[in-house]
Formats: sequence, C-alpha cells, structure tokens
Amino acid sequence: MDTLAQFVQRKREALGLTPFGLSKKCNVPAVIIEEIEAGRELFLSVTVRQNLAKGLRCLAEELKALEKDFEFEQVPMEVMDVLKQRILNGETELYCPKCKSPLKVKIEEMYDLEDNLVYAPRGYCTKCVFQIK
Repeated sequence: MDTLAQFVQRKREALGLTPFGLSKKCNVPAVIIEEIEAGRELFLSVTVRQNLAKGLRCLAEELKALEKDFEFEQVPMEVMDVLKQRILNGETELYCPKCKSPLKVKIEEMYDLEDNLVYAPRGYCTKCVFQIK
C-alpha cells in the first residue's frame, strides 16, 4: 500500500507534471506539494485535499485514507517551555517528547506589532505529528 507521499508522486508523474506544475494546476502552494512528497506533511486540510484530488484526478477520500491517523496527546507546557528555551539557546540535537525521534528545529526572526525583533523557536518531529509553534 502506498504512503500519501508515494501516491501523490505516482499520480503526479502519471499526469506528466512537475511538483510546480501540479501546484499551479490545483492551486496549492508548491512548498506544500514538496512537503507532501517528502513525507513531512502527513495531514491535509480539507481545501488542500479537495484541490489536490482535482489536480491528481482522484477522489479526496483516496487521499484522506492515506493520511496518518495519530492520537493527539498533549505535551505538558513545562516540557514545551524547556524545549523552546533549549532551541533559543542554540541546541540542535533535541528529541521528541512523544516518540523520542529527532526534532528538526530552527529559530524564526519575526517582528511584533511595535516593530521589535522577536525570536521564535520552531520545530517538528521527523516521525510523528509533534510540533513546536
């Protein structure tokens, strides 16, 4: 059985489209197509699923069936706060509190409403749905 990534890539290639071509055809940002095909996007919003299904000439239910189904268990705020601080301190070898897989982390530079520079820690698990936003 195909994964969501394999299914989308196989259908796209059968239509003779590049990821960018599929993006244009179904009005879904190319970065989302790339994330899906890389296996990093495991859930699709209803709109993305419907647009992608039209572009791939398949049923939205086919895509939905291939999406990962995880139970959402909350990570305590204390754990999240520690992870965020460790990211801000420059640590890069961090592990998911849910499944113990490596986290991909980065620090985003943003501006608040008063135009002050703010650093925001971000990260996601390479194996499950855990994210730091």
